Amino acid sequence: MSETKKRKKRDKKRYNVPILIIVILLAIRIAMPYILKDYVNKTLNSIPGYEGHVKDIDIALWRGAYVVDGLILQKTEAETDTPVLDFEKTDISIEWKSLLKGKIVSEIEMHNPKFNYIFEDQQKEGPDGKAKTEDWTKALTDLVPIDINHLSIHNGTANFVQLSSSPDINMFLQNINLEATNLSNVVNRDKTLPSSLHATAVSIGDGDVTLDGELNLLKEIPDMDMNFALKKANVTAVNDLTLKYAGVDFEKGTFELYSEVAIADGYFKGYIKPMFINAELISKNDEGGIFKKLWEGFVGTFKFLLKNHSTDTLATKVPLEGDLNKVESELIPTVFNIFKNGWIHAFDGSVDENINFGDAKNQKKNNDK
Repeated sequence: MSETKKRKKRDKKRYNVPILIIVILLAIRIAMPYILKDYVNKTLNSIPGYEGHVKDIDIALWRGAYVVDGLILQKTEAETDTPVLDFEKTDISIEWKSLLKGKIVSEIEMHNPKFNYIFEDQQKEGPDGKAKTEDWTKALTDLVPIDINHLSIHNGTANFVQLSSSPDINMFLQNINLEATNLSNVVNRDKTLPSSLHATAVSIGDGDVTLDGELNLLKEIPDMDMNFALKKANVTAVNDLTLKYAGVDFEKGTFELYSEVAIADGYFKGYIKPMFINAELISKNDEGGIFKKLWEGFVGTFKFLLKNHSTDTLATKVPLEGDLNKVESELIPTVFNIFKNGWIHAFDGSVDENINFGDAKNQKKNNDK
């Protein structure tokens, strides 16, 4: 064989290998979305009591990400066809800035996710018993191959519905926007509560919801210091709830709710402060009979005696404290706070900022002595 022919043969082999590698990589790239989609669908359908599927999965190798479109999860034994989860678009990617700190973690960005809790569906038992929430939450976490360090939610919705109630109970949060950072504690490793969370939403009655706080999610029972506020909600929006549990409904007014919660080593300390501002009950009529009239008259008198008339506010503050498995409300402070608001001074429409992580930590130490 001549030297020229040998050289041509060597050149052909030299080019064939890279071409073969490129073809294999292209084939893998083309097959990856289908392989991933099959894996995700199998994972969703392996959850006891649930079935689910995804519409499509896109791969973005250049940024180490994949995008899940149209994830649906619903109960197999359910009275409604409303899915528990309806995630329009979920972007799962590597958090590149954490690589500089020597840790491979992921970030998740969710667009227009919907969570629906239908009370009757969740209480209904299937062939394997009741479906457990922790089953599908664990399965969804398993879909992310590495620890989650950053979570963003854009325009989310959460619905809580009880259809068997008369009237139906339908509580919801819309336009949920949430930002949670340092969930895997990549930075601020010496900080007691290294993770931060900030969320806003619109509640039933067009109330403004905010949630802020710091957490340590690496503990089995997470430590946290959280503040919650619900402002300027139209009280008539909760008439279904108040009618069912208190037998009254409102003609007008504003409802607000404030809360602080601190958890340290499994010990819980906090409060809930509900407020009714300029609230008026629906005028009495013959509907509901004499018992409804008597109850509305009693509540109206109670409200008149115990509200702060300068601000037209009826409010109380319910202290909560104890073991997470046995959180109790103290009756005497709750009753005292009703009278305190009505006859001493009105509660401010804000978080009190008098509960913090140190309070729960110190109380836990005192109880352990």
